[in-house]
Amino acid sequence: MTVTVRQLRADARADLEAYVRVRDLALPFMLYSPDSLAYDLTHMHPDAHYRPLVAEVDGEVIGTAQVGLVYDSPEPGQGYVNVYVHPERTGRGAGTLLVSAAEEHLAALGASKLYTWVLDEPANRAFAERRGYRASRSAHFLHLDLAGGTLPPPATPPPGVELRTGTDFEADPRPLFELDAATVADEPSDVDNAFTDYEAWLRETWHHPLVNHELTTVAVVDGHPAAFSLARTDGRTRYGTVMTGTARAHRGKGLAKLAKNDSLHRARAAGFTEAVTGNDAGNGPMIAINQWFGYRTAATEVRHVRELG
Repeated sequence: MTVTVRQLRADARADLEAYVRVRDLALPFMLYSPDSLAYDLTHMHPDAHYRPLVAEVDGEVIGTAQVGLVYDSPEPGQGYVNVYVHPERTGRGAGTLLVSAAEEHLAALGASKLYTWVLDEPANRAFAERRGYRASRSAHFLHLDLAGGTLPPPATPPPGVELRTGTDFEADPRPLFELDAATVADEPSDVDNAFTDYEAWLRETWHHPLVNHELTTVAVVDGHPAAFSLARTDGRTRYGTVMTGTARAHRGKGLAKLAKNDSLHRARAAGFTEAVTGNDAGNGPMIAINQWFGYRTAATEVRHVRELG
């Protein structure tokens, strides 16, 4: 059986479904759908040179790779390649071929440093190390049973604080863009991101098909967003928060916890039974908040980095 690697076909529904199926089996802690993948392919910033790859055997997709450049970082030449193989199809060389094709693509674009996330398991870490990647920081995938678990009771906002939903900002989401940019800049990471392109944020974040404006909660102080919890849903049973943060001037007041608690309660009331999120291992304040809600670690990934040339 020969393994071949090619680019994902954005116009082929079967390709999109196969890609998502492999990702769900290998990494069942994130939200995907064929429609969201198709959206990413057609709306990603051109400077990202986004190029998802698949590995297949006899027409069956057994491996996937997310490949692109970190276009919104002030440091040029950074690329990423995240490879996930069907758990029952490992050991056939799909991962090696996917990484090689990704590295060739990124090197041709001038990338000098590559990042990859690797599940914290001996075989996966050894695979990355053999390819010349060294371990860096780690992050946790967290899971919460919304249907059977117990959430903290809903909290009344303190004086001067109002809770609104994302739908209240649909006419003018720029204040949320500014808050998102400020909080992302303070997140612990190996890669610095600078949100300066409002139109790109609208395409890639605000208008993304998985983002749920109704379940997104914003804590507003004096008419301005001070904290928020941005929600995604898979259209079935799973709900996730992809960003929860507070403006620097309002930290230490419990506003992020207030916003996320409101979003979680409304997600459960809407019928969602599972909540997922992720935390950088160095983000102590957010880890403490999620533990307070009852989230438990489902898996850990370790970011690895390789210098090219």
